[in-house]
Amino acid sequence: MRKTIYKILGKRGRITIPWEIRKELGFSYNDVVSFEVDGCSVIVKREKLCTDCNGSASDSKDNSPVLKELLDELTPEELRTALIHLSIRWAEYTKSLSKENGGYDHV
Repeated sequence: MRKTIYKILGKRGRITIPWEIRKELGFSYNDVVSFEVDGCSVIVKREKLCTDCNGSASDSKDNSPVLKELLDELTPEELRTALIHLSIRWAEYTKSLSKENGGYDHV
């Protein structure tokens, strides 16, 4: 069954994907989404940047063009924000590895 949900576009061009849709389609925090214009409609898709984000470095080489394309489209301010976010995530990740390895960093 197809259901229409109406949202109001905010002053800065922002909308929230309704919770019902996020739940049904599996959208979650920090997912990457793409926007495609199709006539007078916009198609929003969740994008998968890698097939195994927790896998080995060799796995991610196949997906680097997608990530590079995404990064190339960001403004300098968006790149700065992404770098800060990734730096924090990396620090948290290495800290958790350190705890798992008895205090030794092997990253």
